[in-house]
Amino acid sequence: MTYLGLGLLVVTACLVVAVLTGARRREPYFAASVAITAAALVALTVVFDSLMIAADLFRYDASALVGARIWRTPVEDLAWPLAAALLLPSLWVLLDPSRHAADEEADRVA
Repeated sequence: MTYLGLGLLVVTACLVVAVLTGARRREPYFAASVAITAAALVALTVVFDSLMIAADLFRYDASALVGARIWRTPVEDLAWPLAAALLLPSLWVLLDPSRHAADEEADRVA
């Protein structure tokens, strides 16, 4: 499997969780917070991965890469900050006990 295939698989799974969580919890700023977090993480990944690649701290197998790069960062490496930006806020919403109590109360009233 290529880096791109693995990245797309993980990002797709995280996207499904994020969409289900955001829709189920009716969070008004959920999408905006995910987008801002994703933008910040992608920017930091590009900068620091490029610096680490320039310092020759690690290398990628060229045959498993698509070839497109942003600065020195392969585009495949941007899947991980996207996955984190999608999954971590979703887990925060899912695991927040105060939200579960509020949802149960809202369901009882409705």
